[in-house]
Amino acid sequence: MSSALRSQQVSMENKLVVSPSPHVHSGDSISKNMYGVLIALLPAFLVALYVFRLDALIITFASVVFCVIFEYVIAKFIMKKQPTVFDGSAILTGVLLAFNVPSNLPIWILAIGALAAIGIGKMSFGGLGNNIFNPALVGRVFLLISFPAQMTTWPTPDVGATTDAVTSATVLSHLKFNTPGLPSLTNILMGTEGGSLGEMSAVALLLGLIYMLWKKIITWHIPISIMATVVIFTGIFYLFTPIPQYNPLIHLASGGLMLGAVFMATDYVTSPLTKKGMLIYGFFIGVVTVAIRLWGAYPEGVSFAILLMNGFTPLINYYTTPKRFGEVKKNG
Repeated sequence: MSSALRSQQVSMENKLVVSPSPHVHSGDSISKNMYGVLIALLPAFLVALYVFRLDALIITFASVVFCVIFEYVIAKFIMKKQPTVFDGSAILTGVLLAFNVPSNLPIWILAIGALAAIGIGKMSFGGLGNNIFNPALVGRVFLLISFPAQMTTWPTPDVGATTDAVTSATVLSHLKFNTPGLPSLTNILMGTEGGSLGEMSAVALLLGLIYMLWKKIITWHIPISIMATVVIFTGIFYLFTPIPQYNPLIHLASGGLMLGAVFMATDYVTSPLTKKGMLIYGFFIGVVTVAIRLWGAYPEGVSFAILLMNGFTPLINYYTTPKRFGEVKKNG
């Protein structure tokens, strides 16, 4: 090989950069899409402010600050690399973590959740594009297991969610334990029942879904397949036993189903790449969610279902990604 050809080859090799997902193949950028998701979350945030007032603002602001600080410190001083806290991913993780906790959660517990979300769920894998699991859900499940009492104490919305507020059961708790006082479907849709910040209004979350579909930030495959699966499976039970515990509309509109299906299951890094893979992924999230809600120990199962299927995403990608010309995929 001539020296000129060798030099040209070395030059081309130096220009080859292989980076982790998410890969954007248009005029979009990671930060643009992240901030687009934040805009889609605004209707749900406004409902949370209306229902929980100042507490919603404090929890959301504190969660974002904690996530940004932890990511900056870990990247700069532990991983010794340039922090990328302003790409929007840390801010989005903070907002989603806040949306998954009660409005009266003590700030010090929220700080622990933010550290788990960023430190364990994201940076321990190498940062944005390398994490296997959704960071906000890692933080949420970590807090749920570590502080179950604080994470399942829901303020009554109409008292303003102060720290000494009267607590109330969520819709899913009423269903799970068959207690009296199940609210009407209208109240569930509009967000006047107990729950975490981000699950108050199904209507607000649907507005966010419409915005992201309009802006082509996400596709319909994951959220619609999750919601359709939940409706179909609970609907089958409801046909044979028409009781509120199996009502598909209540299951669809209550709890964290909408929030998880629209804003967390669709995470670019932890969800499948192909449309077929997205449908498979969404279907099993719906199945696991219904199984936990109906027969599991917890009233809600969306977080566990999404994290479980995050772990299967590489396998789904492997079997649904079209093979390259001449490639022979090896099984086993």
